[in-house]
Amino acid sequence: MLIDIERSFAIELCFPAFSRSLDCLGSPFLMALSESDLPAIYSFLTNSLSGDESVRKPAEAALAQCEARPGFCSCLMEIISAKDLAPQVDVRLMASVYFKNSINRYWRRRRDSLGISNEEKVHLRQKLLSHLREENYQIALTLAVLISKIARIDYPTEWPDLFSVLAQHLQSADVLASHRIFLILFRTLKELSTKRLIDGQRTFAQISSHFFDFSWRLWQCDIQTILHGFSTLAQSFSSNALEQHQEELYLVCERWLLCLKIIQQLIISGFPSDAKSVQEVGPVKEVSPVILNAIQSFLPYYLTFQKAHNQFWDFIKRACTKLMKITDPEPDVLSFEQFLIQCMVMVKSVLECKEYKRSLTGRVMEENGVTLEQMKKNISNAVNGVLTSLMPSDRILLLCNVLIRRYFVLTPNDLEEWYQNPESFHHEQDMVQWTEKLRPCAEALYIVLFHNHSELLGPLVVSILQEAMNGCPTSVTEITPGLLLKDAAYGAAAYVYYELSNYLTFNDWSVHSLPPIYLVNLSYLSKLDPMNCCSI
Repeated sequence: MLIDIERSFAIELCFPAFSRSLDCLGSPFLMALSESDLPAIYSFLTNSLSGDESVRKPAEAALAQCEARPGFCSCLMEIISAKDLAPQVDVRLMASVYFKNSINRYWRRRRDSLGISNEEKVHLRQKLLSHLREENYQIALTLAVLISKIARIDYPTEWPDLFSVLAQHLQSADVLASHRIFLILFRTLKELSTKRLIDGQRTFAQISSHFFDFSWRLWQCDIQTILHGFSTLAQSFSSNALEQHQEELYLVCERWLLCLKIIQQLIISGFPSDAKSVQEVGPVKEVSPVILNAIQSFLPYYLTFQKAHNQFWDFIKRACTKLMKITDPEPDVLSFEQFLIQCMVMVKSVLECKEYKRSLTGRVMEENGVTLEQMKKNISNAVNGVLTSLMPSDRILLLCNVLIRRYFVLTPNDLEEWYQNPESFHHEQDMVQWTEKLRPCAEALYIVLFHNHSELLGPLVVSILQEAMNGCPTSVTEITPGLLLKDAAYGAAAYVYYELSNYLTFNDWSVHSLPPIYLVNLSYLSKLDPMNCCSI
């Protein structure tokens, strides 16, 4: 249903005059929208949310026709930022979605459309940076994504002052505005870090060199604010003033996490890798110990906030996932499995990192000074010393044992899933990305571990295989712990059969050990389905 005349006049009063910025947006093909069209655009957005299809469909069609007209994005921006329309969250959120979609379609020049004019782009960039204190999180997130899309195209040539303006606003911003600015920074830096051309990478390196110190100082200030707030919260009783303080403190916590993500992006994408520069990455050395200390300082509040302050307890869980098991050893902590996967991925990446391995190639003798290759060789030797101290032989043997006996063995839940839907179970175990499931991740780590230490682990794997075969006779057809270990041991041998051939004679094993198992299984299948058995 269209808005009435009184609401139309009210809406027109809500919007500042921006017709001057639209005077030059005229097109020989499409007439530009102006401030007089704002009530109609607002009406279309309102009706597009209607549950009545007869009202919604015409509104959506009208908005689709308006998308290509000059001034449409400016109208949407006025609706989003109008103070009197702040309570109309649904309409403003819909406007932000249409705004984002229009930016994706029309910000770049296209053959079939003139796109958004340069004059309107200047107006939109200025308007976006003047509307930083958006109270609704979903709208703020949409605008942050929108700004990041524009920055990918326009920064630094058309929008050189983007980061300087955001930094200036941070100096005088309250907690809400600063959180929204960090949301914009995080999304924009994430977008710019994905550029792969030399110019894009050089630009991001320049941003990192100027922005890292600023972000790091802010992060350190926030951690002190958070710890002081947690201390006060743990010793105080509820009151109205305290509830207001909690809301502000929670925004600081969220800002701290955003700043942490920004620092991560700057370090990973903005500084040269030590594998190429053969030099220490200073920010890594500076940041890592402080972050670990910060995580440890959160732990005393984990149990305190679990009963009384759920939102802060959730924040600590996100910040301290890898230390949750210490304070809550119950097996139903769902996130701990994800933590195990992350640990396995990290260990695997370290073990197979080619920069950490000794170079097998030689170098020309009688060269003056130390060459780059020699420096890399010295670093790899130093890394090997560190890895040997962290993972001595007994620890490698223990890790291999744990992987096979604990993470290769099918659990009751696995068996239930396999029984209920065998096809789906097979797909999850063998077809999905190995970093998404615990057992495939353990198998990938085991293969790399065995490849690096085959001489040490070969006899161990053979001994586990022999133990499993002796502990589970071929006549056993019921699912027992011995049978599950046997299945895990067979899998462990199969994954590294080539390297394991030095310690296990596969021909003899296949002749003497496998046929009895095959015959037992065939007999078992014949009882279930004789015709299927004959086809086998």
